[in-house]
Amino acid sequence: MEKELGKILIIDDDEDVLIAAKLLLKKHAKEVIIEKNPKKIPFLMNNGTYDVILLDMNFSHDTTSGKEGFYWLEQILEADPKAVVILITAFGDVEMAVKALKEGATDFVLKPWQNEKLLATLSSAVRLKQSYKEVEKLKSAKKQLEDDISKPFNDIIGDSPAMKNVFSIIDKVAGTDANVLILGENGTGKELVARALHKRSLRKDNVFVGVDMGAITETLFESELFGHKKGAFTDAKEDRAGRFEVASGGSLFLDEIGNLSMPLQSKLLTVLQGRQVTRIGTNKPVDIDIRLICATNMPVYDMVAENTFRQDLLYRINTVEIHLPPLRDRQDDINLLADHFVKVYSEKYRKPLKKIAPSTYKKLSKYSWPGNIRELQHAIERAIIMSEGNVLMPDDFFFLVQKQDNQNDAVDNLNLDDVEKNVILKAINKHSGNISKAAKELGLTRASLYRRLEKHGL
Repeated sequence: MEKELGKILIIDDDEDVLIAAKLLLKKHAKEVIIEKNPKKIPFLMNNGTYDVILLDMNFSHDTTSGKEGFYWLEQILEADPKAVVILITAFGDVEMAVKALKEGATDFVLKPWQNEKLLATLSSAVRLKQSYKEVEKLKSAKKQLEDDISKPFNDIIGDSPAMKNVFSIIDKVAGTDANVLILGENGTGKELVARALHKRSLRKDNVFVGVDMGAITETLFESELFGHKKGAFTDAKEDRAGRFEVASGGSLFLDEIGNLSMPLQSKLLTVLQGRQVTRIGTNKPVDIDIRLICATNMPVYDMVAENTFRQDLLYRINTVEIHLPPLRDRQDDINLLADHFVKVYSEKYRKPLKKIAPSTYKKLSKYSWPGNIRELQHAIERAIIMSEGNVLMPDDFFFLVQKQDNQNDAVDNLNLDDVEKNVILKAINKHSGNISKAAKELGLTRASLYRRLEKHGL
């Protein structure tokens, strides 16, 4: 039983009881804190976490009714609803014991206690506390895993030399706990690489938590990442673990980290250096054990030179860097990716598996793909939905329009039909084939735009 009792807080106004309890328990607990004045309970609860709390039921103002003990029990459970509290009294009876349990106490012991019985009671209470922690962590992890399962395209597809180099780096670094920074344009698959690192790591059986740093406002940053206590601010209706706590034991992926302001970078750096987080509304630091993976599409080295990204934070997050190539630099992979997305979306929309015509492959390979893999994915999805034949033809990708090398070309041709066609194509290209958005930009209804598409053979 040595040191298995964790951190214990004992509150009793009898100094002899406190000394006796501490002498007994310090052999079996990591830490024993004693307090004579119950009025210090709010301070103690706000500045520490305890595996078990031993609380006297009767203090000097009231020696027999137990009212003070019930009052302080309520205060403890309000501060920490999952606190494990054992009430102690010299005037116990069955009725008071039952009431104590109904009020939220874990157990009830009488003074003078038998040492072995007290140790056994505390040991059971500690196991209960550990189970509370496990349940909370498992609930958070379960939700995260459910979100992960619903993520499409968890495998990285590629056979080009550029991607083989990426795979080589992943194989070398995945088995370590080294921090990784993934650099690449939007839509190149940075999150897929992060997930691949996690799946090949020693933490693969634990949770992978992804956070889009660009989507978190400054006001919610600390709450989302570090957690909060119930009542810490207006919308804090319950205790909540932050992403760092949820990810502890697993991997934490901070996407678009280059979007953080300098003050938020400073807060993040403090946590990474100390390996601890403190929930909003408390002063209790919580140890974290994470494997950190970050990603950005921004030029972080230029940002360091411009003093918009902290150099010390960059050193902290980029033990190893992985540069993801844009799709235009991995032409060999376009056909592989296209075939993959055709299969995925044919199944999703319950359509017969379609083939891609050789002329379509040629068109896809000539396009520059400014939106990278994400744009290709959306293009295939749209073509699967809109095409009528069993083979995807170049015309099924009419919305893929290369930017004009010479911006004056459109002006040189003053034929109104050609100008209208050109403007429509640009609008559709700008909005990645979204007809509603293109129509709105052109000042047309969807029906009007469809008529013009038909008119121009688009």
